[in-house]
Amino acid sequence: MKLFLKGDRCYSDRCAFDRRSYAPGEHGQRRRGKTSDYGIQLREKQKVKRMYGLSEKQFHLFFEKADRQKGITGTNLLVLLERRLDNVVYRLGFVNSRTQGRHFVRHSHFMVNGKKVNIPSYLIKIGDEVTIAEKSKKVQAVSDSLETVVRRGVPQWLDFEKEQMKGIVRSFPVRDDLTIPMQEQLIVELYSK
Repeated sequence: MKLFLKGDRCYSDRCAFDRRSYAPGEHGQRRRGKTSDYGIQLREKQKVKRMYGLSEKQFHLFFEKADRQKGITGTNLLVLLERRLDNVVYRLGFVNSRTQGRHFVRHSHFMVNGKKVNIPSYLIKIGDEVTIAEKSKKVQAVSDSLETVVRRGVPQWLDFEKEQMKGIVRSFPVRDDLTIPMQEQLIVELYSK
């Protein structure tokens, strides 16, 4: 499944996933047996974990936090992952991928409510204002990705003001806002064993 890990490249003809319908490498075309229920659950967890660029420990901590909250655990997990600062920066279109967003946040290119935040896992709240630091407005990668934000689009739960280079969190995302096909129930089943 295409995870859009390579930023703009995933939207072009150069995407490696679109080139072939089988796994890369010498043994990519061999037949595969039937995958067990555990294998399906594990594959789903690995997919979501890689999409958001998290380690196993980080992902498990997010799951535990989602499990403690009221409501559906799987939906709570996805909402927590979407609220991470590196993901919000990606969703606003300031960067081309979540990996690049993590890198830029780590190097203090973004501010939340006027204060520099260099923690990619920082959870944004409703009403938070995410802006680009003054010194970073001239960075070529940021200006390039702002040009492509029209094609990718900004989710409904975020307000984006291109002229002022800022985004405001209107609300938390709901399950319908997440367009990438994820089966969060499989992750909950995997961790509940």
